[in-house]
Parts: sequence; structure tokens; C-alpha cells
Amino acid sequence: MSFLDIKDVRIAGIATALPKTVVRNADLLAAEGKKKEEIDGFIDQVGIIERRESQRLTATDLGCEAGEKLIADLGWEKSSIDAIIMVTISPDYTLPVNACILQDRLGLSRECYAQDLCMACSGWVYGLSVIASLVSSGNAHRALLFTGDARIHWGTGNDDLLFGHAISVTAVEFAEGADGFKFHFGTDGSGYDAVIMPKSGMRNISYEEDYERKFSDLRNQCSKEGIMKGMDVFAFSITQVPKSFKALENKFGLKREDFDYVVLHQANMAINQRVVRKLGIDPAKAPTSLAYYGNTEASSIPATITSQLKGKIEQGKKKLLCCGFGTGLSWGTVALTTDNIVISDTIEVEENRFDDIKWV
Repeated sequence: MSFLDIKDVRIAGIATALPKTVVRNADLLAAEGKKKEEIDGFIDQVGIIERRESQRLTATDLGCEAGEKLIADLGWEKSSIDAIIMVTISPDYTLPVNACILQDRLGLSRECYAQDLCMACSGWVYGLSVIASLVSSGNAHRALLFTGDARIHWGTGNDDLLFGHAISVTAVEFAEGADGFKFHFGTDGSGYDAVIMPKSGMRNISYEEDYERKFSDLRNQCSKEGIMKGMDVFAFSITQVPKSFKALENKFGLKREDFDYVVLHQANMAINQRVVRKLGIDPAKAPTSLAYYGNTEASSIPATITSQLKGKIEQGKKKLLCCGFGTGLSWGTVALTTDNIVISDTIEVEENRFDDIKWV
């Protein structure tokens, strides 16, 4: 099942919430004693000037803010939302899933379908296929797809300078006669350890000392957190992403030059520039949010849409070709057409926004 063609469904709107706290990579590198030429070289290569990070806001905190904003902007009655799915690798708890928490925090119906998916870089495309499958039948008329992460840190070294926190929400609704979404998916599990949290599950049990960390130091690694084999991910990305585009085009008779924008997962600038060149895409058609958001994992595609395409795609119809790729190793490419889509203003959330809530 490499391909899916899901009709009678559309994206109604997208919103993104970010922590208000800005972390500049140049400041972090300078604090480690790096010389100016080293700092400039790193930033030029990865394309990330600054990122958003939080020590207190969780995925449901940011998701709640994004969800409330988008629901209001769409003018949807909360009782009309039949399903929510959250794609994240940083749940508030292992159990219960974040989608259940968001159902309550957003005041949605108790008849609401709620599910989490544990995916990262390809997560928006995979999540979109799942929620679109629910909606296209007409049984779920409206649904919300939450994607992204917060309060998560990667390993020491350059990896920890790549990732930013963000949660996006994509509103999907039944639309009889709509073209819907065309997907291509793939998986190469032999590269499972290319991006991994080695002590996050039952294979390697975590102990108390694994969690020791000075929380004021964003670069101090805890062994429960993620590590990445950068060159393996680079080689995989520049090889597999163009193949996925070609497979989708051949299957459905598409031409990439007919699309208004091509939105890639925001891995790093070196990867994305190489992919754009391989695809022969006009760079002006490939927006990027890397410079000020970094790699926001499952939020990177919708966060790029909200930050870079607001004011460009809301009116009329626009064709988008989007590809998420990474952890798994997995990839997913989707062709879709927006039709008078709502793009909410980006929400910046204060660090202490939810300090008054009592949690278990």
C-alpha cells in the first residue's frame, strides 16, 4: 500500500503555536567558545538562526492555544468536531494519549474520536492520511490534526542546535466532490537507529540517573533524549525524497511544475537545497521556515505554510506538493489543493501561561 487516493475531503485551515522564548544558535555556540567563523559556517550550512524552545510548555499546552485559535477563526461549533488526532514524540504522559487530554481542554464532545500517533518528521503527511480516511467516509464531518513537539531536547553537539518547538493544528472537513489528497508512502526500517531515543521505551529501561540534567542548560543531554546519525539522514533524504515525488507523479499523472508550492519537511538547509535542485524546482516555490523555527519535526510542513504562505494561498485554489521524511526511516508525499483555506496568525505562548493548572 504505497499509494492512497482519498477524495471528498479538504483542509479548511491551519494554525501554529510557538513558545515565546527565542534561542539564538549564535549565542549558544559563542557560549561554548566557538569562533565567529565557526558560528557563521554552521548557521550558513544548516540555515537556522534561531529557534523556539520551552522548559515548561508541553505539546497539549501549545496544542490547546493553536486549537482554540483555529476553531474561532473557522467559526466552527466545537460540538461539530468529530475526531482529533495528535502526532507527537513528546506526549505529556506515556498514558493517557495527548488527544484525550486535548478533547477535554478544548471542550469537545465526549463522542469525539481521539488518537495519538508516535511519529516525527514524516508525521504530518501520515497523520493527514489517517484523519482524511476518517473524514472522507462522511462519518466524521470535521476533524483536527495536531502535530509537533515541545519540551524535548536532542543530543549534545550540533544536533541540539537543529530542533525547535512548535505545535500546528490542521482542520480537515468532509467536502463532497473535492479532489482530496493523493499520497505516496514508504518505510526503510533498517535505518531505525538513524534518529532514535535509545532509552525512551522498554528495550533499554531508563533509571533515575538517566534523567539528571541542569534544566537551565539547554545543551546538557539526558540519555532518554534523541540522538541522530546526521550523515545517514542526509544520504537517505537526498536519495529517497526525489524518488517519492517521481513515484507520486507517475502513479497519478501529475507534473510538479503545475504546483504552486512545494513544501518540504524542514530538515536542514543543506538537505532541502539539495532536494530542490534534484527536483528542478524553482526555489521561490519551495518556502522555508528553518531560519527562525529550526526543524520542528511533525509541525515543520504546516508551520512553514502558516509562516511563509499566509497572504498567498487563502484566496481561491492553490496546488501544494508536500513531503515529510526522516525518523523511521519513513517518508510520505502528498498532493493537495487548498480552496479558500484559513491561515491563522501564529500564536506565541508565554512560558508561564498554564502554571496555574494542577496536573498529576
